[in-house]
Amino acid sequence: MATILFPFADYLWFYVGFLLFVLLILALDLGVFHRQAHEVSLREATGWSVVWITLAFLFNFGFYFFAQHALASDPRLSVIPGFDSSAAARQSALEFLTGFVVEKSLAVDNIFIFVVVFNFFAIPAKYQHRILFYGILGALLFRVIFIVLGSVLLQIAWVSILFGIFLVLTGAKILFSPDKPLDPSTNLLIRLLRRWLPIHPHVEGERFWVRVGGRWMATPLMVALLFIEVCDIVFAVDSVPAIFALTKEPLIVLTSNVFAILGLRSLYFLLAGVIDKFHFLKYGLGLVLVFVGLKLSWLNEVFGGKFPITWSLGIILGLVGGSIAVSLLVPRKNPKPA
Repeated sequence: MATILFPFADYLWFYVGFLLFVLLILALDLGVFHRQAHEVSLREATGWSVVWITLAFLFNFGFYFFAQHALASDPRLSVIPGFDSSAAARQSALEFLTGFVVEKSLAVDNIFIFVVVFNFFAIPAKYQHRILFYGILGALLFRVIFIVLGSVLLQIAWVSILFGIFLVLTGAKILFSPDKPLDPSTNLLIRLLRRWLPIHPHVEGERFWVRVGGRWMATPLMVALLFIEVCDIVFAVDSVPAIFALTKEPLIVLTSNVFAILGLRSLYFLLAGVIDKFHFLKYGLGLVLVFVGLKLSWLNEVFGGKFPITWSLGIILGLVGGSIAVSLLVPRKNPKPA
């Protein structure tokens, strides 16, 4: 079994400090920068996208130097023959970057869901940021749970193979299944909510609950939020094993996941109006899942336990970037109506 470079017991302070930092910037985001409900403009969305991506790269840069110092002074690792702390730090930084790219790419799928859900429930643009903010809080919680489970289960060889096969099949399904428009009205969750939860038919400002006739009723904002949370749980089933195919370090899995999710709101407001133009992107994402599935179940063992991370980064960037480029160069023949 490969040595964990950043064991939880030794780096508990790092986990706590990182999560407190995340909560702080989320509090600033909602409590200061988005205190008043408003429609997020393209300029604002672009600015925030740059901020979140810059934060991720600054963290990656700082993490490299932190890892270099921490690994060089770790007595557990100094007794391992041939261990090179500088090489391990570079590997860790590249794993974070690759994981961030994968999670960011797979998160684009969520944007398709957001567009459909907000249109279906007729959520005004100025309240969409509020829904996505609380949706991301829930997504962070569920990702932590999935990462904890993954870090335990994926230590078992046959579980890694099973998850790898699952990712390959999921990627193949994306590649070969026809496009089917999402219809929330037929979704099981929506039908159950309508049956068991009193739902108010109209949006009442930015409130998730309203009191009508002596009883509390969920507004369309709450129903949209619950639907988005469930969708994120489904996406996490793919994305968390995908990043464990790139690194076995829970610390890297957590931090790269969090940075990818934090920028998802601004990415939505940036791409919501043009997301349909990336009609070949699903093939790029499908191939990414096939690749990481093969890596998790087979390629890592073929390459002596670790498929080169630089190759992984190049392949993933090539697949995602290539699918976006082809989408822009070859427009859809029959554009979907707005």
